[in-house]
Amino acid sequence: MIDDMFPTHTVIRAGDILGFSGNSWWSAGINVATYGLPWWSLSHVGIVAEIPKHCIWPDSVIMDCRYCPPKPGTLVLFESTMSCDLPCIFQGKVVSGVQGHKIADRVAEYQGKVWRYPMRRTLRPLESERLTHYLLSHLGVDYDTIGAFRAGGVGFSFVESLFRPEDLTSLFCSEFVAAAQKHVRLLDGGVSASRWSPNLLVRTEWRRGLLLKPRRLK
Repeated sequence: MIDDMFPTHTVIRAGDILGFSGNSWWSAGINVATYGLPWWSLSHVGIVAEIPKHCIWPDSVIMDCRYCPPKPGTLVLFESTMSCDLPCIFQGKVVSGVQGHKIADRVAEYQGKVWRYPMRRTLRPLESERLTHYLLSHLGVDYDTIGAFRAGGVGFSFVESLFRPEDLTSLFCSEFVAAAQKHVRLLDGGVSASRWSPNLLVRTEWRRGLLLKPRRLK
């Protein structure tokens, strides 16, 4: 159970992707650059993971008494962004880059539309744990503004990206999601995570049958 704000038929699971379509001109520009519809298609994505029973917290998780790590079984939205005003529930502060949030809080504060892209199948327990540990291990990694620009295919940036190796030292939203999926072998490991834009990622995964039809949450 996530929160009473969602319809009773909405069952969010580990591995689901949340897609965001913002009301700002910046979000509209991202959509234009990635062949989406402004104020309707996606300008940002995050991925849902479940905190396992026996979780090894990485050093990047700051143990602040005001921000205790969520209990086992809790579903958390992991994302890489520079435009969220909520403090990361692990790091205890507002950050730019990889962070985690309670799903209901993130959806409620977002200025725009939010879509859920359900996984076609439920993740196996080992897959779910590997996904969560990978996401936790990247908390605090900086946001990759230049990488997001390249993945968008603006000008010659897409052509340039074809010849650049995968670089995960900083992460933009869809790059982070794709890298996590590759880690648990949900996504083809032969394609660089750095080449995916939000719209291209969910379209490709829906077409390949990894994701089901999106359902609007907000």
